[in-house]
Amino acid sequence: MTDSLLDGHGLFQRRYFHEREYLRRLAREDQRPSALFIGCSDSRVVPEYLTSAGFGELFVLRNIGNFVPTLDHSDASVGAAVDYAVGTLEVPDIIVCGHYGCGGVKAALDDLEPLRAGHPSLHEWLQGVAPAARRGFGAGDDPEAVWRRGVEENVIQALENLITYDVVREKLESGAVHLHAWIYDLYQTRIRVLDVEQGGFIDASEIQRGG
Repeated sequence: MTDSLLDGHGLFQRRYFHEREYLRRLAREDQRPSALFIGCSDSRVVPEYLTSAGFGELFVLRNIGNFVPTLDHSDASVGAAVDYAVGTLEVPDIIVCGHYGCGGVKAALDDLEPLRAGHPSLHEWLQGVAPAARRGFGAGDDPEAVWRRGVEENVIQALENLITYDVVREKLESGAVHLHAWIYDLYQTRIRVLDVEQGGFIDASEIQRGG
């Protein structure tokens, strides 16, 4: 497998040969990403592919279930990434992007106790995801509907938890940063965006954007 990855790097070198000077310039200069993208570690959800973002455009944080704990329960890696992206890089936008079909959310909907012995770190992590994910049970008896709602609730909770970080709250109050909730639909290969006025997630193509 690693051989194929190294072969892929060779393809990368050839494909981006014409951009080498641009990439060298990026290396010399300070990075100035346009957004902090918080997403799931799922290998099917690649932020740069989903958004056609180029080098230097996204500061990316990925973990199982795109989970953002509150500041008082913060995982150091999450807190450090948020602090650096917002406080130092001064990104103007923070995107939390979940995805339908998320295995982390599905696991959090089930009994987590069996994970405690064999997968203690995963058990502890999913304990944080579970409260929001389990609000998905309000969607009724259909397991798929519950799963989808759980994904949505988890993303919304992540946004709320971000506001517990001083640096985010201060930038939000001053208008220097904006928060966005997205969900990537694996099955339809489309991004859905939280529309507060409509009270739910709608297709990104329906969002009216400024010039």
